[in-house]
Amino acid sequence: MIELVIRADDIGYSEAVNYGIEKSIRYGLIRSAGVMPNMPYAEHGVRLVENLNVCLGQHTNICLGKPCCDPKDIPSLVDENGEFLASSAYRNAYAQGKDLVDIEDAVREAEAQYFRFKEITGKEPAYFEAHAISSENLWKALKNVAEKYSLPFNYMTPDTKIGSFCDKPVAACIMESMKPDYEPFETLKKAVKNAREDMPNIFVCHPGYVDDYLLKHSSLTLNRTKEVAMLCDPEVREYLNKHDVKLLSYEEIR
Repeated sequence: MIELVIRADDIGYSEAVNYGIEKSIRYGLIRSAGVMPNMPYAEHGVRLVENLNVCLGQHTNICLGKPCCDPKDIPSLVDENGEFLASSAYRNAYAQGKDLVDIEDAVREAEAQYFRFKEITGKEPAYFEAHAISSENLWKALKNVAEKYSLPFNYMTPDTKIGSFCDKPVAACIMESMKPDYEPFETLKKAVKNAREDMPNIFVCHPGYVDDYLLKHSSLTLNRTKEVAMLCDPEVREYLNKHDVKLLSYEEIR
């Protein structure tokens, strides 16, 4: 039997993204969803899904919007306007062998976002990870915060094939959402075909609808809407049942 967590990232990214995630939980396959605690629409998104069958994790974000910390306390993470550096800045630096993240700055911000997560949700995060950027220092910082507060840490970067959750191995499924010809169901089929049977598999989605904020701040736009449709399609659930795939939440693999 294949054990599969289908995770939705980015609660709080924008109002429209929140509505797409809500539908993917209410009518679809999502049982684990990550909250970006620093974003203005984080609380809106949590309120939309708080009575649904979903566990919420902290999707720590240091590349969009304003920090939870005072910007003066985390200088390596922000620009002259006190906004987080864009993900492209991290990628470009990483390509040159540089890591822009100061570990102490990242610890401060991840901790502040953890406090904000608890304020919004009234709960501890069911899992603890990061909105992906190219930085080993960020993951070191997250591990420090997770150990300090006994949080269920999920280490899984975009390049990771075998990551970990609560120090247990988990397999990272292929993610193709940035491809212009992206077909989510075909990608999910590849994930099932290549899934490990000796450990849980994590399939990361970014379902959502499109609004002005998303168009101005993300390169992942229309493909989010494709994921909402896929996740709510009864044919997809039938396919998973036929291939003996057991859907789990993070809470069920701890």
